[in-house]
Amino acid sequence: MNAFEDLKWRGAIYDSTPGAENLLGGEKTTIYCGFDPTAKSLHIGNLVPIMGLMRLQRHGHTPIALVGGGTGMIGDPSGKSAERPLLSTSEIEGNVYAVREQLGRFLDFESDSNPARVVNNANWLMDTSAIEFMRDVGKHFSVNRMLTRESVKNRLEREDGISYTEFSYMLLQAYDYLVLHDRYDCKMQIGGSDQWGNLLGGVDLIRRVRSSEAQALVYPLITTATGEKFGKSVGGAPALDPEVTSPFKLYQFFLNTADADVVPYLKLFSFLSEQEISEIGGATMERPKEREGQRRLAREVTELVHGPGGLQAAEAASKVLFGGDVSGLSASELHDIFSDVPSSDMAKSGLEGPGMALSKLLAETGVAKSAGEARRLVEQGGIYVNNQRESDAARAVTSDDAIEGQVIVLRRGARAFHLVELV
Repeated sequence: MNAFEDLKWRGAIYDSTPGAENLLGGEKTTIYCGFDPTAKSLHIGNLVPIMGLMRLQRHGHTPIALVGGGTGMIGDPSGKSAERPLLSTSEIEGNVYAVREQLGRFLDFESDSNPARVVNNANWLMDTSAIEFMRDVGKHFSVNRMLTRESVKNRLEREDGISYTEFSYMLLQAYDYLVLHDRYDCKMQIGGSDQWGNLLGGVDLIRRVRSSEAQALVYPLITTATGEKFGKSVGGAPALDPEVTSPFKLYQFFLNTADADVVPYLKLFSFLSEQEISEIGGATMERPKEREGQRRLAREVTELVHGPGGLQAAEAASKVLFGGDVSGLSASELHDIFSDVPSSDMAKSGLEGPGMALSKLLAETGVAKSAGEARRLVEQGGIYVNNQRESDAARAVTSDDAIEGQVIVLRRGARAFHLVELV
């Protein structure tokens, strides 16, 4: 299976230029994809183009990841209903550095035959004069054709319209392609389907200026089986930076995947073979309650993004939700795991010395309606402190029970957690 066939069966091709299939199926070539430095971290949606570059490199092609330090000064209107807020130069520089570091975790820069590159278009765009750019690049673009681009047309239909700044973005992206074509013999650009017009602009510019063939390929914008935009159902796509979205949160995000989305996501976000994915998909359909597909998906993505250590931490944290040991976890990890459960603040002084009877603590935190109910729950075996079952309602809970002196985890029954925060 060549690179094009691989991308196709995985559902990673939305559209492509006529020569793309022959290029990817024949000679080894150089391919680039751009990433906007609009934040310090890439997000889970960026994994689609990242995986694309990784697959192409594994098939022998040479990937270039372009971080838009120059175009980031302008802002891409694609997929946006309103003008982007402009970032400061220092903000963009910080984001560029962070994004470059993240991309380095996915691409192979040490390959003997086709090492990856990360480039910053600020290195050429910031030194290009407006007159030079309009003369050498702008003259090759028809305003009439630019107005038909989806990203422009959608904005023109809105009251605020589109600024000249963002209207010119497609010219800058086309120029990037030309520069990479000249410097690295880059013959293909990949991106999201909302970028199709911008990619074609670069293909056309190379043809006009260099009389050379260049290709473009776009992947689909990922949605759930219900048509919802991927990653947005939880209020925002998880970030790839563990400081923003922990390995545990990323693991849980994919663990909650709907059955109908398991196979499509395994195709896009893993390197599993067609046979392996088919077997996992069959198990998911036959035994949905076991959630075998979701667990495998969560494992594959978490290890890809955070490595074996991140996966191990995520799985250990996940076991806590089902009664696993909390002693090896930090207070910050417990806050992450139980960020959505009820919590109570309690003065640390109240648990010092002799401490507080468990029944009283349960009543004061609302885990039980009264001390009497608390005693009955303990006697029935339904109360846990830090996931350890308690049998004595009078046992003293002290600050020594708090993880790192900060957090005590109470549990009633199988899954009713309550966090006690010592302040």
